[in-house]
Amino acid sequence: MDAIARWRTSSRSNGQGGMCVEVGGGPGIVGVRDSKDRDGAVLVFSRRRWGAFVSGLREHRFS
Repeated sequence: MDAIARWRTSSRSNGQGGMCVEVGGGPGIVGVRDSKDRDGAVLVFSRRRWGAFVSGLREHRFS
């Protein structure tokens, strides 16, 4: 996706057998993709929605 400026893989993903996602940002958006299929589908979220998701993870709302 051209709007994503830079992709990052979590440092916690190392050694997980390739089961990783990458996250990248662009103007007002956050993209998520499979690190093994960099030319594949990208899920795109608004920064506000992504922030709510990350907050939910930190607060253990999804476990």
